[in-house]
Order: sequence, then C-alpha cells, then structure tokens
Amino acid sequence: MELLEGILTRRSIRKYTEANVDEEQIRSLLEAGMQAPSAVNCQPWHFLVLTSKDRMLEVTKIHPYSQMLKGASCAILVLGDTTLEHGPGYWAVDCAAATQNILLAAHGLGLGSVWVGIHPREERRVAFKELFELPDHIEPFALISIGYPAEVRPKPDRYKQNKVHVNKW
Repeated sequence: MELLEGILTRRSIRKYTEANVDEEQIRSLLEAGMQAPSAVNCQPWHFLVLTSKDRMLEVTKIHPYSQMLKGASCAILVLGDTTLEHGPGYWAVDCAAATQNILLAAHGLGLGSVWVGIHPREERRVAFKELFELPDHIEPFALISIGYPAEVRPKPDRYKQNKVHVNKW
C-alpha cells in the first residue's frame, strides 16, 4: 500500500480475530515507532510490549476505554522518559509521533490497532505507573491495542476546507 493511501485509510480497529501477531511484526512496529521525529533527536521514548493476556486484562480494570484488549493479540505501551526530553513537555509530543508511526505501520502490515489514551489524564497516569512499576522519570503516554482486524471500517472524509487558512486567518 502506498503511504498516502495508508494514512487516508487507517482506522481505529477494536475487534480482532484470534490470530497472533508474531515477534517479527512486533519488532517492525517498534522500529517504526523509533523512526519518529523527536525534538533535537532526543528520542525520549521507551516501549513496554504486552503479550500476556493476563497483563492485558489487568489494564482493562484500570482504563475504562481499554476493553478491546480482551480480544487483542498484543499491546504496546508508549512511555516517555523525562530525563531524555529536549525540554519540559517535549516527551509527550515526541511520544505522539512515535505512537502515530506505530499505528500507521500496523495498518501497513495488515493489522488493526487503536490508540488508547493515557496522557494527560492524571488518574490513568498514576494507575499505569503503579501497575507496571514504572520509575519516577518514566511517564505513560498511550497504549496501542493490536491484532488482526475482525471488522472493516469505512474511510471517512475528514477533509474540511473551512479549517484551512492561507497566509492569514
């Protein structure tokens, strides 16, 4: 699939088949995440890969919008390292770029995925830090649920000309 087609057709997929995502595919997703741009190339990210059904079920108890993990093959927790960020708050922007790269790579590999938000919700941040015993300088940003799609979602037309401004507001 061409890059632009992938961007325009990627959808949040919450229903999965029972097929497993293999280690090579997971590595490809992580490579895509690590290719994201970051401020001054600081790359303030870490990735915690979840393949254990038990661990994913634990997440469904602390995050109200993570129920799709019950059917997912795996998940990737995108984490920001505040000791590596370019300046205050940059880790979140950089982790957003890494998250989007993983979502697009999943689509390109024929996988379904969905961005499950954590940052900036304090109660979610604290719950994930506790569940995964994260060090103080590691901040949970997002969780990406991944599996083979068991649903097809149509491509919406999200282009809105009234949101485009040229040379002035």
